[in-house]
Amino acid sequence: MSSISSLHARRIWDSRGNPTIEVDITTENGGFGRAVAPAGASRGSREAIDLRDGGTFLRGKNVSKAISSLNNIVAPKICGMDVFAQNEVDAALIALDPSPLKEVIGGNSMVAVSLAVLHAAAHVADKPLYQYIAQHYNRIPILPLPEIQIFGGGAHAGRRTDIQDFMVMVPGASSFDEMMEITSEVYFAAGDILAQRGQLAGIADEGGWWPNFDSNEHALETLVMAIEKAGEKPGDKVVISLDVAASEFGKAGQYHLALEDRKMNTEQMIAMLGKWCLDYPIVSIEDPLSEDDTDGMIAFTKIFGDKLQIIGDDYLVTNAKLVEQAIAEKACNAVLLKVNQIGTVSEAMRTFFEAEEAGWQVVVSARSGETEDVSISHIATGLGAGQLKVGSFQRSERMAKWNECLRMQDTLGAAQYAAGSSLKNTWWQQN
Repeated sequence: MSSISSLHARRIWDSRGNPTIEVDITTENGGFGRAVAPAGASRGSREAIDLRDGGTFLRGKNVSKAISSLNNIVAPKICGMDVFAQNEVDAALIALDPSPLKEVIGGNSMVAVSLAVLHAAAHVADKPLYQYIAQHYNRIPILPLPEIQIFGGGAHAGRRTDIQDFMVMVPGASSFDEMMEITSEVYFAAGDILAQRGQLAGIADEGGWWPNFDSNEHALETLVMAIEKAGEKPGDKVVISLDVAASEFGKAGQYHLALEDRKMNTEQMIAMLGKWCLDYPIVSIEDPLSEDDTDGMIAFTKIFGDKLQIIGDDYLVTNAKLVEQAIAEKACNAVLLKVNQIGTVSEAMRTFFEAEEAGWQVVVSARSGETEDVSISHIATGLGAGQLKVGSFQRSERMAKWNECLRMQDTLGAAQYAAGSSLKNTWWQQN
């Protein structure tokens, strides 16, 4: 046992220039852990809520109330607890805020504390975080296959495209390092194409190119061109993944693609995505229908579930109960794991194991508002989750996480790269 001796919370700033919370945990024998709460722009209605001050100062996004409650309410509650007892510490946090959406002390407060405790435990155990996670949860560490954004859209790029993320995956690479090389070539090829066409408008929230396209499908056409310009055959080593984030432009079975002023019902939305999957080497689609369109998610999974990775993000919000329901209804075949969506490490782990037991893929994910915190790189690797979604190939808060995986590769070896093994239930692996 190693008792928590202190908790200190401070305000720092995330990648979008908004206030966020950083928490330091120390233990009686010198252990130390630090973690930061990320924040999303595209948010499911059922995910944990960040506690913000409101009002006009800092556009209502200040976190002084949350920091005060952490230092004055949460700290006395968890000091003296065993840093290795993650479940018990997280239970104590939940007891302070039993509201379903963590509205009292805030999901941002809870995730920063919970992750900091995890880091402190690893420090006391004298292990890198990924090794501690692997040991604690009886896992084999594996370097994840990344999803890396090339074009940003939706809430990440002023809704310049309706589809939120146009990404590549490199399941054909032999190592994490080779994956980075190939992705770099594709990323900069895409930027060159946009610049040559006069369609480059800047950099999106997560570091992808901010495009000036005429249609959503134009982004797919250009992405294929970028893969080819990088010297790769689309669908061979390199494939495409999409985060549709349909809840951002769809409700009650009605969808409106603003870029094309196109209105569709659920069936038409499924048909459009289905055509894209025939025409382009798409292997993974996240939130293809809105979070309130369960019938649509079931229908989409029935048609494409044996060919594509179909991820629930806003639809499942890292909630084990929602995952259990979706498994029964066959409404997805994969879940996005965001610790801050549910609030604590323990709750996120329950979701992970619920999904894995059903044969689902788990994709550990960052948020659009990030910092240099690299916790999720260690979580994805330590759990052997198979996939990691961080954002793009540019901006330090993104690259910090990819670079951390490269450091872990030095210890684990290139052979411990998940590569295409995590796409076993898709057309890519079947081919």
